[in-house]
Formats: sequence, structure tokens, C-alpha cells
Amino acid sequence: MQRDEMADLTAFLAIAQEGSFTRAARRLGMSQPALSQIMRRLESRLGLRLLQRTTRNVSPTEAGARLLDTLAPALSNLDATLAALTSLRDRPSGKIRITAVEHAAETYIYPALRALLPEYPDVSVEIALDYGLTDLAGGRFDAGVRLGEHVDKDMIAVRIAPDMRQAVVGSPSYFAQHAAPRSPSDLTNHQCINLWLSDPQGHYVWEFSKRGREPRVRVGGPLAFNNIAFMRRAALDGLGLVNLPENYVAPYLADGRLVRVLEDWCAPRTGYHLYYPSRRQPTPAFSLIVNALRYRP
Repeated sequence: MQRDEMADLTAFLAIAQEGSFTRAARRLGMSQPALSQIMRRLESRLGLRLLQRTTRNVSPTEAGARLLDTLAPALSNLDATLAALTSLRDRPSGKIRITAVEHAAETYIYPALRALLPEYPDVSVEIALDYGLTDLAGGRFDAGVRLGEHVDKDMIAVRIAPDMRQAVVGSPSYFAQHAAPRSPSDLTNHQCINLWLSDPQGHYVWEFSKRGREPRVRVGGPLAFNNIAFMRRAALDGLGLVNLPENYVAPYLADGRLVRVLEDWCAPRTGYHLYYPSRRQPTPAFSLIVNALRYRP
């Protein structure tokens, strides 16, 4: 493959991923007219239209989508290989990008990085907080952190936390006006504070387990956040019930500012795992992060 052909494919990948010539040009450090000329040259050489343009966005055609499916992982593998080669220096270096849920980042990831990074000034970490099931390749992430049960089987998964339990809690002022639920189905008659997911599922469905029964309840209420700190605050203010990690509300349960219900329905769940593609060739910097996060009972 000629050098200009590789550059053309890289330009196409940037446009398809960004959905915009303007953002892609900014990402590649070139002008928008120059980028448009590159795309015209590539489409002319292939004799196929790869992108369809509207006044609002840019998206791949059928041919473009097929090329993108092959090109994105191929260039990702190439980037990983080059990074591995350049990391043969004395000290680990490079940027690691991780997608994680807020609770995992605050409770497990940040404490590990706080201890590690001062010793390795050439390593940097970017953490994007997201409750959806983020596509690693599409988001250009090196790894993700989710509960073990949510990790795809084709990924390498490294446990970074013990098993955890959820806790359904509300304030004393809330329970002064509402009877405590005795079963998950009672939650449909309560005001609940929802977790707003970034994927098509919308709001998080509350999951329970007891003696082989595993009900899933879609609750309703006055508020929804994609931030569990605000969910906890709303519960403390008496606006409704929340379903949050047990250790995240433990201090408020201890001092009586929150009251727990349905505890016998909240069975332990598989703890957080760091996951990444099995085809990835880890760099020393990435291996350093994995080792720092690895759960050690």
C-alpha cells in the first residue's frame, strides 16, 4: 500500500468516526477543503461513494460501512503494535484511555492511579465516565470497566474489585410519608430516582434476586441522573428511593440519614472488571495500569 493510500484511509476513518468533516479536519490537523479533496480522490480511485452527506451530518454508505468494519480494528491493531515498539524505552510511557462507571472510577480506579502515577511521569490516563456499554474501538478506548456480568465473552477481563451488593435506600422523611416496600413489585407505587443510561435502554432497570427469583423492575419518579452523587443527594433530600452500591451509601446508613429496604432481595453481584480486546498487544504502560488495578483479595 502506498503512503498516500494509507493517509486517505486514515482520513476516511476520522470522518466516519466523527460524523463531521469539520471535527475530522480538526482531529487530523488539516483544513476542511484539503480533507474533502482527499475523500474525492479516495472515492474516485475506488469508484464507490463511501460517505453520504446531509446538512446535519456525514455517515458511511453501505460500501463505507463495510470498509469501516475492516479498517477500524486493523488501524487499531497497527497503532497498538507501533505503541508496543516505541515503548521499548527504559520507562513505561504513553496515554491510556479508559471508559468506566462513576462508582468504579471513584472507589477503585482513582485510588490505584493516585498511588501509581507519581512514580511514572511519562504515563497519563484519561477516564471517561459513562454508564452505557461503550464500544471500545469506536470510542478509541484502550479498556473499559464494568461489572463482570456485563463484559462480553470475547474480551480479556481482569477483576479489579470484590463482589458487591446494591442497596435500596430512602430518607427517614420519605418513609414518614410512604410505607416501606416489602417486595420489589411494591416499587412501582414509590417515587424512585432513576439512573439515566447513555445507551438505548434509557433508565437503568432495577434488578433483584432471592431464592431463585430474579425480578427486574422498571421504576418511575421525579428525577433521573447520569451521576450517582446527585442520586444520593436527592435521596437524602427525601425526594425518593435510590438503588446504589452498598458501600456508596454505608456512611449515611450508619448515621441514620438513610434507611435501607429490600435488603434480602439484594444478592451479591460480580465485581468490577477491567476488560479489553483479546487481540490487543499490551504496551508496558497498559500492563502497568492493569497490574495496578488488579484485585488482590
